[in-house]
Amino acid sequence: MSPVRVAIAGSSGSIGMQTLDVVRAANALEGQGRYEVVALGVGSSVDVLIAQALEFRPQVVAVANPALRAQVAAALPFAEVVADFADLVQPADVVVNAVVGFAGLQVTVRTLQLGKRLALANKESLIAGAPVVQPLRSVPGAELVPVDSEHCAVHQCLRSSAFAGREVSRVVLTASGGPFRGRTAAELAEVGVEQALAHPTWKMGPKITIDSSTLMNKGLEVIEAHELFGTPYDQIEVVVHPQSVVHSMAEFTDGSTIAQLSMPDMRLPIGYALAFPARIGTPFGRIDWSALRRLDFEPPDTATFRCLSLAYAAGRVGSTAPAWLSAANEVAVDAFLQVRIRWHQIAEVNEAALDRYEPSADSTVDDIIAADARARVVAQEVLPA
Repeated sequence: MSPVRVAIAGSSGSIGMQTLDVVRAANALEGQGRYEVVALGVGSSVDVLIAQALEFRPQVVAVANPALRAQVAAALPFAEVVADFADLVQPADVVVNAVVGFAGLQVTVRTLQLGKRLALANKESLIAGAPVVQPLRSVPGAELVPVDSEHCAVHQCLRSSAFAGREVSRVVLTASGGPFRGRTAAELAEVGVEQALAHPTWKMGPKITIDSSTLMNKGLEVIEAHELFGTPYDQIEVVVHPQSVVHSMAEFTDGSTIAQLSMPDMRLPIGYALAFPARIGTPFGRIDWSALRRLDFEPPDTATFRCLSLAYAAGRVGSTAPAWLSAANEVAVDAFLQVRIRWHQIAEVNEAALDRYEPSADSTVDDIIAADARARVVAQEVLPA
């Protein structure tokens, strides 16, 4: 059997490095050559990229930072060095889009345009770019398999029913609650960056970790679930589940609920996307049922964590409103990480920017990029001085 050729855009980040863990494990278990890494891309972490490339010998590597490309080319004479992450797509069968934020849109678009499987860890490209991404899902050969643990869970739950589209009454996304679960707005008034980055169950990059602390990550996942599965917003609910063992659920019209459970390990949804429609043989996330004592659930505190409600609002407006909110949030999170604003002001910036939303054309990638750019200008304008 020919190897599955894998490209990873964002290979130096958490998802990218864990994808390489999955490849190593699968090749060790199933025999060398089960997966072949043909393309890798980073922004500026070239030391990591060079080490990865020396191990996996890809055909193509992408480096977004132009000042570092010559260094990479000298270290990797066997690989073509390119500037654009979208140029990683051509040699691959499956593309892992692990780019952070809106910058991943072009990878998503190119992968689907070329009729390849997209292992999507970059939720922003679907959320912001839905008007242009959705039509591409009908390109012959194009597949979108979500890598977010919650959407991977729903994907697995819906596989169990041949009539899932007609029989689903509710999709329930679980949220860990992040590092601030159970704390009031008053208690969170003075929290700092280090505290917000201390996620209790998942090891993730800084942007998504801050989004988890504000519940914006879950709000964006609500929009993503709507786009992925066509589920109306009124039928998508969020429940806080601190153990992060139940990754999400689908409830059917007869009251039956199917859930996907595993210990928190992102290598499971990554492996699911790489092997789909089969499954990998390495049991990442296996549960020790003799040790698992309890599973707790509670409603989210939307008064304290206001970003969740903002995401529902933007999703219901549709068109470029999700792109607008996602862009504003990137500006707000960056300002918080630079200690320019307080944690509670992230939601305030997002709300103020969304209040100034300007409807615009949404039929092309350039339209989406323009909406994103305009939202960033507005978000900078509403940042507290």
